[in-house]
Amino acid sequence: MDIEKNIDVIIDNFTKLKSCKDNIQKIAEISIKAIENGNKILLCGNGGSASDAQHIAAELVVKYKKLRRALPAIALTTDTSIMTAIGNDISAEKIFERQVDALGVKGDILIAISTSGNSINIINAINTAKEKGLVTILFTGSNGGNGAKISDIVLKVPSDITNNIQEMHIASGHLICDLIEEHFAK
Repeated sequence: MDIEKNIDVIIDNFTKLKSCKDNIQKIAEISIKAIENGNKILLCGNGGSASDAQHIAAELVVKYKKLRRALPAIALTTDTSIMTAIGNDISAEKIFERQVDALGVKGDILIAISTSGNSINIINAINTAKEKGLVTILFTGSNGGNGAKISDIVLKVPSDITNNIQEMHIASGHLICDLIEEHFAK
């Protein structure tokens, strides 16, 4: 492994991430409007993307850089009893869909995170969110997958390599949290 070469790839990816700035801004603005209207942000993902969902929810509920009021965000990746019950009693493909159905209301936002855009449980969650009137946002890689075809807003970061996609997803999440926080910290 050539560390310098890998760092150069990361630098190049983050330079290319500038191409996503309009969607990052749009996601922040839609999130601000939803919160101002009394709605919440639901987040989901698998594996590393589950961690990103939890990370972003924590930045919103607790704080990103500034102490301000708590903002309503829920990571659907944290309740092991619900997740294992759905996985065991129904299907792992329904893990996020059932939670969106139970917790989501019209005007809420679903941020679904999938490096490929093809995770069945993510696609099912997006479909249920759309049926219930949630705004659907997908963080994904350059391909977008099937999730990109059905989501309201798609943040396609410029890579098709999983770890690089994840690095740009959390950076994008931080940028979104920063914009949201600036608004509510006024």
